[in-house]
Amino acid sequence: MKKRIKKSPEQKIKFLIPNSSNWEDINPEKSQNSDESETNKNRELLNQHLLSAMQMQNIVVLAGSGTSLGNAQGPSMKDLWNLCTKEKKQKEFTSDALGIFKITSYDISDESKVNIEEFLSLCEAHLTIKENSAIRGFLEKCKQIILSACSFQKTEISLAAHKTFIHRLSRRRVRDSRLKLFTTNYDTCFEEAAGSHGIVVMDGFSFSRPREYNSKFFDYDIVKRSSNSINTENYLEGVFQLYKLHGSVNWEQEEGRIIEKDATPQGVRMIFPAKGKYQQSYIQPHLELMARYLTALREPNTCLLIIGFGFNDDHLSEPILSAIQSNPYIKVVIVDFWAEKNLKNENSDVSKYWEYLKQLSSKGLDVTFINANFQDFANLIPDLRSLTPAERVANAIKGITEV
Repeated sequence: MKKRIKKSPEQKIKFLIPNSSNWEDINPEKSQNSDESETNKNRELLNQHLLSAMQMQNIVVLAGSGTSLGNAQGPSMKDLWNLCTKEKKQKEFTSDALGIFKITSYDISDESKVNIEEFLSLCEAHLTIKENSAIRGFLEKCKQIILSACSFQKTEISLAAHKTFIHRLSRRRVRDSRLKLFTTNYDTCFEEAAGSHGIVVMDGFSFSRPREYNSKFFDYDIVKRSSNSINTENYLEGVFQLYKLHGSVNWEQEEGRIIEKDATPQGVRMIFPAKGKYQQSYIQPHLELMARYLTALREPNTCLLIIGFGFNDDHLSEPILSAIQSNPYIKVVIVDFWAEKNLKNENSDVSKYWEYLKQLSSKGLDVTFINANFQDFANLIPDLRSLTPAERVANAIKGITEV
């Protein structure tokens, strides 16, 4: 039986440009009441805005859990809560979970406020004070469930957004810096999407088998050389760098090294959902990944795309705020399905960083918000290669005259 894809509710695509308080509307479908000329004008405005950002020398992407939801069929934090604490029908709590709720005094009276990350953090806090076999066993069981849930099967349809996203961004100029894609996700959606296009991913692992992690491989690149060519800097097109900040379902710790294979709950190298993610991010190999993340945000002439990231991880959000305020040559594009509601503070559990980012954008700093899901945004990315040299010059001149 095929798994039915959970579709996101219909929602209009909107965007908010810097130094503006008005959300511009883009209707994905024509309707009798829509103003087609206004829609086309807004679509062209957004296209030019994205084109200007994505022609920067450096493109850095921060992809959160939102990129694995929807068609990709990845689990949400709410899904992980249900899988870890409830029976299969997801109505009643398991006896194990009820026992741990009682031991830790975790309040489940208002289920709209429960949080798997908060709960697991509480369990870990209890273990630091006093060992408890029931809590220890429950935590290990949760880790196994999370690992299994994030190792979900992918199909051509479920990876459609990832494939479009990778394909569009891989078509940028070879002489520009390699695309740097940082993600907090454990799954392998981006790797598999790139593989379907024959795109090479530099992910910090060796080219030999077994593939072993070593940060030096991020500094390698690939050139293509014909038998009669003397040009040694003919770089291969489409190559990008992938940094998995919180580890991956196929990272296994073995005898002091990390190798790429189907991981076990005991050996998997992942930072599981908990408040301790901040501390764990400063242990190798995550320390090296964090260092490269911080460096990438400080590079001049940088476009930072933040997609499906809720700003709930302080260790990743704080550097973004700092970069926006200290790096005058950075353009930031934030894409989220609930962006408009988050900025209007209509979601009860919205992160404090949304308000901070809104204030920076209203002051004229280059922060753009797009209210869209991952699939819709992937289709909005301009095709950089389709531009002729003359069009590139025209767009550059247009950008200067509009400043």
